[in-house]
Amino acid sequence: MEKRNRYASEFKTKVVLEVLQEEQTVNEIAAKYEISPVMLSRWKAEFMERASMVFEKKTNEVEKMKKEYEKKQEHLEKLVGQLTIEVDWLKIKFGLK
Repeated sequence: MEKRNRYASEFKTKVVLEVLQEEQTVNEIAAKYEISPVMLSRWKAEFMERASMVFEKKTNEVEKMKKEYEKKQEHLEKLVGQLTIEVDWLKIKFGLK
């Protein structure tokens, strides 16, 4: 069983842009990069489907995840601080300090 090739997004973009320039046929470009013409057509379709996202003003998923992570991190830091205060108070209360 053959292992699937993984292609970087930069490589895919380069190849799809070459297809969109229409200086060569899809088959010629596929042969040049040793890729299946069917795969190249899929990449092109996916590229065209997502092209409008480039100009959207909405925050993307990465930014949303970053904000959620930072909010959770801040909450956890506050919680650790609160628990530290409580532990110190208990130590004093029961004479362990």
